[in-house]
Amino acid sequence: MEKQKDAALQRRKCSRLLLFPLPLQGHINPMIQLAEILHAKGFSITVIQTKFNALNPEIYPHFTFHTISDGLSDSEASKINAITLILELNSRCIAPFQCALSKLLAESSLQDPIACLISDAILHFTRAVADSFKLPRVVLRTGGLSSYCAFSLFPLLIEKGYLPIQDARLEEPVLELPPLKVKDIPMIKSLNLESLVELVNLMVQETKASSGLIFNSFEELEQPALVRLQDLLSIPIFPIGPFHKYFPATSSSLMTQDKSCISWLEKQVHNSVIYVSFGSLAALDEKEFVEIAWGLANSKHPFLWVVRPGLIAGSEWLEALPNGFLDTVDGRGLIVKWAPQPEVLAHPAVGAFLTHNGWNSTLESICEGVPMLCMPRFTDQPVNARYVTNVWRVGLALENGLDRDKIEMTVKKLMEEKEGEEIRERMLQLKGKASLCLNLGGSSHQSLESLASFISSF
Repeated sequence: MEKQKDAALQRRKCSRLLLFPLPLQGHINPMIQLAEILHAKGFSITVIQTKFNALNPEIYPHFTFHTISDGLSDSEASKINAITLILELNSRCIAPFQCALSKLLAESSLQDPIACLISDAILHFTRAVADSFKLPRVVLRTGGLSSYCAFSLFPLLIEKGYLPIQDARLEEPVLELPPLKVKDIPMIKSLNLESLVELVNLMVQETKASSGLIFNSFEELEQPALVRLQDLLSIPIFPIGPFHKYFPATSSSLMTQDKSCISWLEKQVHNSVIYVSFGSLAALDEKEFVEIAWGLANSKHPFLWVVRPGLIAGSEWLEALPNGFLDTVDGRGLIVKWAPQPEVLAHPAVGAFLTHNGWNSTLESICEGVPMLCMPRFTDQPVNARYVTNVWRVGLALENGLDRDKIEMTVKKLMEEKEGEEIRERMLQLKGKASLCLNLGGSSHQSLESLASFISSF
């Protein structure tokens, strides 16, 4: 048995993997974490990246980096939004990626063969290019299994009349996707339905045509969705998360983290602080920002609030803060431009997370046992929030419009009332499951072993 393990490890040491992340913060992080995980299993790693949001290779001396053109001018890159970026990359990167793959495969040798490509699910064009070189493509989906089920069923949702969404039906249940309501179906307001459906269907079709699918999730969290996706996609699926718990924190942040917030947290009472962050892409209008500000102030709980530049439409940074707000909170709140989120959530002073429910944030909150106040914005976030509040029951929803009284009341319910205590207890149980799945014999540990063997078989 030991000889077999040694032989398998030796094969991995002779295998190189090409990893191609979508160049957005919430997608780069899990891809680089996956690279670290697979490198620790004995594989050599080459990261293919675009010029847009390129990582500094000096931070990762154990990886090789290959940068390709994304066809974006400096002026385009400075003002492009995430959705336009995705659409442009899927057309403009085809030729540069083809050229890069040809070069990398020509340079590979028997001593350093390339086993496969692992690319972000949204970079759907990579499947056809990889196929043209007879290179297996494995997909990383950076969201959860449950939201991917919703994406996979878009044709059915159209057939059943749920799409296009009608305002009169927002609160209706989606019978084919319990516990979702119509308003939870993943949408992007800035993209018309026809373009969104085309993007989603291409993502799902090119995933089905690939060799396998990796998720940053774990079986105990999303077991029903795993079973359903295995039936829908008919390819091997590997839930090996939570990625960020495999190793001590290694940051692939595109923004400078303000670590002074950790010193501030040290001075706060255990489980007392509301941590507030809406991730790297979500936006608020000024009215929402003001209502959140007063809701936090009126709750009388200390808070750490990440307000990144550009979060508020039409505002550079804190210009939209209401007059008198800082005097009212009087040191009870701290506002920073960006925070080391996993470290913040792991801090014993943090008692709740007011979040947009991006998948990385949702998973990080679960792993640290921090209950959530859910304020989803777009795409998979409403799905994640619905699972947090209705399935795992480890958070409370802020939905159907935001006002300061609702925010104050919901914060107090979570932090001061019996319902909040019960939520905290359930969250601690879920945290335990997230930890156990990575142990020897745990579901994610076994899935990672299967993935390593699967890749080695190419």
